[in-house]
Amino acid sequence: MESSNPHFSVVYTANGKLNAEMIKIFLESSGIPALLVQESAGSALGLTIGALGEVDIMVPIEKKAEAMKLLDAMDHGDFELDSHDENVGFPEDD
Repeated sequence: MESSNPHFSVVYTANGKLNAEMIKIFLESSGIPALLVQESAGSALGLTIGALGEVDIMVPIEKKAEAMKLLDAMDHGDFELDSHDENVGFPEDD
């Protein structure tokens, strides 16, 4: 469903708005602005599968390489938290 904006480029296609929002927040937390583009019928019906459920994540063309590198690292699990990490979760009450 790629949009034809000459200043932005699609870097990821997510299934559904929730997944797309998570990717957008991930990119924005790394300083990369992102836009979400979805067919209006899919958005109105809340679809998450099929062509109408796809949401394109777009970034400025000058940030595309940086975004693709981050998304590739994400797909390879480089940002997953270890459940045994002592810094994860809530602090214990003393």
